[in-house]
Amino acid sequence: MVGNARSIVSEFDVYQKELARLVTNVTKLYDATSTLPTYQPDPATMRVLHVSDIHLNPASWHIIGSLVEQYDIDVIIDSGDTMDHGTAAENGFLDPISDLGAPYVWVRGNHDSAATQRYLERLKGVHVLDEGRAVTVAGLRIAGTGDPQFTPDRSVEAQGDPAERMAGIRLASALRDQKRAGTPVDIAVAHNPVAARETDGTVPLVLAGHIHNRKNEVLGQGTRLKIEGSTGGGGLRALQNEKPEKVRASVLYLDRTTKRLQAWDEITLGGLGLTTAEVSRRLPKENSPGATPSPSPTRTPSPASPSPSP
Repeated sequence: MVGNARSIVSEFDVYQKELARLVTNVTKLYDATSTLPTYQPDPATMRVLHVSDIHLNPASWHIIGSLVEQYDIDVIIDSGDTMDHGTAAENGFLDPISDLGAPYVWVRGNHDSAATQRYLERLKGVHVLDEGRAVTVAGLRIAGTGDPQFTPDRSVEAQGDPAERMAGIRLASALRDQKRAGTPVDIAVAHNPVAARETDGTVPLVLAGHIHNRKNEVLGQGTRLKIEGSTGGGGLRALQNEKPEKVRASVLYLDRTTKRLQAWDEITLGGLGLTTAEVSRRLPKENSPGATPSPSPTRTPSPASPSPSP
């Protein structure tokens, strides 16, 4: 048993490094072969990396670090559930954040405890947002709130959507206060989409996670809601599923003057033990020549030889 455990650790280390190299190669290929005359980012374009629901998967740091380097990311925004149970024993998992190469903006998810939040507040380069707090990072004004619920497992009683809506209402109020003060917010962040929806009409763009699935929509009063999937592929607990959950992250391109979203790249990787990658560029409807955003995917197939699988 000890021998097998050591083998798993060794093979997983190989796997996560290979996956990071795959990300590097596919993004280089995408950049070199992209033929998208409708939108071409320039050096002045602001680049935001949106990640979420890492769930204690150490491979995520290799992937994020590779994306930061390849895309020259200005700021990373994490919409929560970085941990799994929020225990103090997990805190060391967060240490690589300071070495990712870009400022890290974070809000608490329902798997992240108050202890997790306090630990992150002490890390270099990390900006923790809660209760509508706003910061200016890399020229962007960002505000957010942590999840009002801590429900890492079923033993903790959940308060449900009403608690999420109330958190979103408080965030929206803080956003209106920022606007009245002459410091309008460019991006709002909440973990649960239920809370994020309450900010409609108070900010151009709001980011969320939680549902482990990627969604994009424009709300009734014009706020764009972008929900990211799990950058950790659901975490190591995804091994319990019949199929591995995909790893997802997005690069958002914003105009440096207006701070408005111009386009975004969706990065999708095969789940735990798999080595496939896809990059799709999408445009907001108002920037697109068609009625709906159109993807322009670049794929890399799995190699013929089997990849290490823990």
